[in-house]
Amino acid sequence: MDTQPAEPLREEVQRGKYLDELELGVRYRHAPGRTITEADDVLFTTATMNPQALHLDAAWCATQPFGRPVVNSMFTLATVVGLSVGHLTQGTTVANLGFENVRFPAPMFHGDTLYAQTVVLETRASASRPGQGIARLEHTGRNQDGVITVVAVRSALMWYRQAHEARSGGGNTGGERS
Repeated sequence: MDTQPAEPLREEVQRGKYLDELELGVRYRHAPGRTITEADDVLFTTATMNPQALHLDAAWCATQPFGRPVVNSMFTLATVVGLSVGHLTQGTTVANLGFENVRFPAPMFHGDTLYAQTVVLETRASASRPGQGIARLEHTGRNQDGVITVVAVRSALMWYRQAHEARSGGGNTGGERS
């Protein structure tokens, strides 16, 4: 029978990866996926003041090409990025700098499950912010059938590990109190 030590031997805090830990040519698959409900879509759509009938009016959508409401594409994009946070950027990102090449090749529908993956396209040191650099990340979302529903390239300003640990006194990456 194993016995529990009086105090933990070490403490590990969940965090994303620092810029210097990101690897080019690696596909980071994020788990779990996220099943999108009608409530998710309606809440996001109305909270963002988007009156588009494609997301809110099932009767009207029945007369349109998809035959049913489609999930708000901005919710799909936000969810794909959100699915990557715990794996890649939790507590290690300084700022989101922008998106490029955003596309939605296929719609998501209520009840679909969104799965995400990220490929690091490029990393470089910041010329103006010592200890920080920029990562270009390509996020891809697929539904439960493997159909690509969103692709976006995101640029994020991120910490290098040594600089962040020196600044925060040992690696406080968010969520815990020091």
